[in-house]
Amino acid sequence: MQSCNLTYPIIPIASTKGPGRPGRWLALWVGFVLLFAPSVALAADEINGADTAWILISTALVLFMTIPGLALFYGGLVHQKNVLSVLMQCLVLTAAVSVLWLVFGYSLAFDPTGMQEGSTGLHSFIGGFSRAFMTGVDGNTTWGTIPEILFFSFQMTFAIITPALIIGAFAERMKFSAMLIFSLVWLVVVYLPICHMVWGGAGSFFGDWGVLDFAGGIVVHITAGIGALVACIVIGPRMGYGSTPMFPHNLTMTLTGTGMLWVGWFGFNGGSALAANGDAAMAITVTHLSASSAALTWMAIEWGIHGKPSALGLATGAIAGLAAVTPASGFIGPIGGLLIGIAAGAVCYFASTTIKQALGYDDSLDVFGVHGVGGFVGTVLAGVFCAELFGGNMGEISIGTQVGKQLAASIATVVYTGIITWIILKVVDAWIGLRVDADDENEGLDISLHEETGYRL
Repeated sequence: MQSCNLTYPIIPIASTKGPGRPGRWLALWVGFVLLFAPSVALAADEINGADTAWILISTALVLFMTIPGLALFYGGLVHQKNVLSVLMQCLVLTAAVSVLWLVFGYSLAFDPTGMQEGSTGLHSFIGGFSRAFMTGVDGNTTWGTIPEILFFSFQMTFAIITPALIIGAFAERMKFSAMLIFSLVWLVVVYLPICHMVWGGAGSFFGDWGVLDFAGGIVVHITAGIGALVACIVIGPRMGYGSTPMFPHNLTMTLTGTGMLWVGWFGFNGGSALAANGDAAMAITVTHLSASSAALTWMAIEWGIHGKPSALGLATGAIAGLAAVTPASGFIGPIGGLLIGIAAGAVCYFASTTIKQALGYDDSLDVFGVHGVGGFVGTVLAGVFCAELFGGNMGEISIGTQVGKQLAASIATVVYTGIITWIILKVVDAWIGLRVDADDENEGLDISLHEETGYRL
């Protein structure tokens, strides 16, 4: 990691003893090029304007995925009496995680101490505190070819959306205070270590294994999916679950959120290239293809079983495809994107319907069935479709060996996340209680917890 101070040669274009008029025009032109096209004049390891511009856009796109994308997607799926509570949970997590990320979250995930060649011991699993409060970082400090403060912001949006995904599993029944405490503690003891182990560079635990996770199949989707499954089991089902029909109150809102998530995912996956290049372009392309094929697969299965296609099924299938392609998006070609989407659409459909019904857990908005299962499927299949044989960019690798690495890392993440999530929930439950009482749940969280309503009654 290097610090970059942008400097330019001083050209005396206004000197009365300088060059004549043609020379002054030439000097002015050279100065203009050096000033506004620094990527031409600067060394490769310094700030690149095109890369910086793309990650600025990607950062906004990923934040847009949570507020308003995920908020609207989830908000439309719950009862009308709980819509505001879901929107508020997404918004408050955006604010709270952002502050935590500044204080020490980014440092524990990406402290450069843990990225040195030959790092061992604790730094294989977690970073240090050298970047707490972004100490020593300014606008000219670099991370590759972009400013490090921009990398900080880009990764912050990933940290925001991961616990926000989990709230869909216990929607309509958890106390606001319990949700906030659980989410922030979970971020620190689950997300940050897994993030560092996967993306911590040389010396990181999974990184040294050679595990592939381009944009967060393990870091975001498996952790959120398993956390969601454990949370909904520990807190228990909603009142009337299994005996009372529970329909989404506003599918228009949900489909609007789906579109926002789909477009935002281009920043999620394409931005993870950290450059404006062919890898980013391919990541965006395979992301779109996976979402498309998964949506069509889910719709086709549902159509065949129930006789009618549904808007909700189409939207859910698209999200499953987006989640599944995330870990593979930077390593595969169009064929891989298409086939991962088909696999995700089929597997996630049965996980969210048949398996969920058989086991009886109330994952309110199918976080585990879509994100957990989709992320797991995509992480494993990344080891297949990254090979040159299927149009991937990893060359002639041993598919069996790579799939073994992907599977081992995924299982390890499932076990760690499951155990730690269970412990956090039990501690929070013993401290302040996880669940609202029956009267508050029946009245709805909008009124009982916030004394507000999402709609004028």
